[in-house]
This record gives sequence, structure tokens and C-alpha cells, in this order.
Amino acid sequence: MRIARFSVREGSPAAGSVSFGVVEGEVSAPDSMVVHALAGHPFGPPQPTGESYRLQDVRLLAPMLPNKIVAVGRNYAAHAAELGNEVPAVPLTFFKPSTAVIGPSESIAYPPFSSDVQHEAELAVVIGRMCREVPLERVPEVIFGYTCANDVTARDVQQREGQWARAKGFDTSCPLGPWIETDLDPADLAVTCTVNGELRQAGRTSQMIRSVAELIVHISEAMTLLPGDVVLTGTPAGVGPLNVGDEVAVSIEGIGTLANKVIKRG
Repeated sequence: MRIARFSVREGSPAAGSVSFGVVEGEVSAPDSMVVHALAGHPFGPPQPTGESYRLQDVRLLAPMLPNKIVAVGRNYAAHAAELGNEVPAVPLTFFKPSTAVIGPSESIAYPPFSSDVQHEAELAVVIGRMCREVPLERVPEVIFGYTCANDVTARDVQQREGQWARAKGFDTSCPLGPWIETDLDPADLAVTCTVNGELRQAGRTSQMIRSVAELIVHISEAMTLLPGDVVLTGTPAGVGPLNVGDEVAVSIEGIGTLANKVIKRG
């Protein structure tokens, strides 16, 4: 099931309202896709409102507004190597603030304190229930679904400042979308990134050093995860620069494509 968060475009009595919904139809035929609105949040049994909209008549928003985003660095060996880093002995985790989140088609605003902003295509895990100290065998019980993410990074700031709060936490640095896929095996999915149609990254989740389940176990040892929290699982090799005017697209097999343009921060 694909769960989206959306607002209704002008011209409808519900214009401007924000809801969750179930997306149906073939991604290859977007004009035929439909969103069925849900009442309330999507974590329990779906409660349709009876209202449906053509996908082209709604604006897709970030599929979740997380309380926190826990990200994992250097979880693909080739990516660690391309930046001259060793694979860490334990998962390297950091936070991105909720204010970094944007949705499909929203703009990444190039921060004025950087001259080297880069893309990082990632599989994102959306947590479905409050949990802590999750055993490996019970990890599937706490996962709501998966979406695409771009861990946009000011690489020069990351290298200059050492700690990553500004480099990876600036406004608009965490695009998520286009929706959450709840029925997906994350073990071996293609993850790609294009910039202006040019392929930059092409990897598979099977190349992760630590699996999704292992990451959830590690993170939940330290902190409580809440419904809607997001875990970014690392990026494959091929990260590279973004410039004002670029369109960057992250695609993940079984989910879809998340596309954003890069603008100068106003």
C-alpha cells in the first residue's frame, strides 16, 4: 500500500486541506492514479473518508513530518572509500532536524555558507509504533514503511567543521517522498540518483554494511523511536555536486521517484 500526504489544489471545495491518503494506480501511468483520502493519521487500520482525487489534482507533500530523523553515515563501503574514509566499527549515526524536511517538487535552497552542496540518495525507513530496545526478530513489527530520501549535504562545511549539524541539517536538506510504501522487502532494492537526467548514483540496498534491521536495533538501544520517525540508511557511491538550477531525482525500486530542483536561498 502506498500512503501519501497531500493537499488539494485550488478549484476544489477542499482546496488547501492536508490529509493522508492511499495512492492507487500504475506509476507508469500517472494520469490514471487516484488518491483516496484517509481520516486522521495512517498508523492504525485505514479509515477512508470516501473522498478521492486524481493524483494530478493534488500536491504531494513530504509523506511524514517526523519528530526526528536519525541518519546513518558510511553504510556503503564504496561510498566511504570515495570520500577517503574507513568503514566505521559501529554504525555512524547523526540527526537531521525536522525543519530540514521538504516534499516532492519542493525546492532545495542552496545555503549561502557553502560552495559544495552534494546529493546523497538513500532508502528511508518510517517507524510505525513507539519502540525501544527492539530485538532483531521484531524489527518488522515497528516499521510502517519505506520512502525515498536525499541526504543533501554541504560537503565543504562537513569537512571544515568536523561535526555535521550545519552541513546536514540546514533547511531543505532532507527531501522525502513521493509516498510511503508499506509492503516492501528492503533487502535488495535498486537505489539511483540522477541530476538533470544524468545518472550519478546506482547501488543496491544489498550493498549496505548493516541491514535495515541491524540499524533499527542499534538506534533503538539508545533512544525511543516514535511513530513517524525516519531512519536514513546511508548512500551508495557516486555522490556529487548540485548547482542552482539543477533537478535532482532519487529513485528506489518498488517505491518511486523523488524529484527536487535546486534554487538559490532567497
